[in-house]
Amino acid sequence: MIEPLQETLAIRAATEADSALLLRFITQLADYERLSHAVVATEQDIHAALFGPHPGAEAVIAEYDGQPAGFAIFFHNFSTFAGRKGIYLEDLFVLPELRGRGIGGALLRHLAALAVERGCARMEWAVLDWNEPAIGFYREMGAEPMDDWTVFRLSGEALRNAGEGKR
Repeated sequence: MIEPLQETLAIRAATEADSALLLRFITQLADYERLSHAVVATEQDIHAALFGPHPGAEAVIAEYDGQPAGFAIFFHNFSTFAGRKGIYLEDLFVLPELRGRGIGGALLRHLAALAVERGCARMEWAVLDWNEPAIGFYREMGAEPMDDWTVFRLSGEALRNAGEGKR
């Protein structure tokens, strides 16, 4: 009798060799979020940002049955009120054909365990208002929306102007 294949899920830290894979996942995430036009990162940018001399973030890869299935990119932030660092989840993505198999939840649980292990006060992230499946998923995990906060961003020319003291 032939034994059926057992589906396996593993989460591992990304390595330098994953730079191209991470960029591919980022591009697929941007497609899903209708933001493809915003992706300007190159494989070299990802490599330098995650694996260079001063990494700005970390990444983990989810592998399902030995194949890349999704990723999460995160970094430490800081809560002055708690006096402790936290984890900010920048991106989480699971291949569309593999959604519903617990991969996204496993990635979130992995990061939550990492946050606890590192003594973090909390884990935070942003989600697009229209992404109801993600919002529902996050609520099921016990996450609470921070409706009393508005995210602000300086970028491009506005960032340069602010840095130069211009308005």
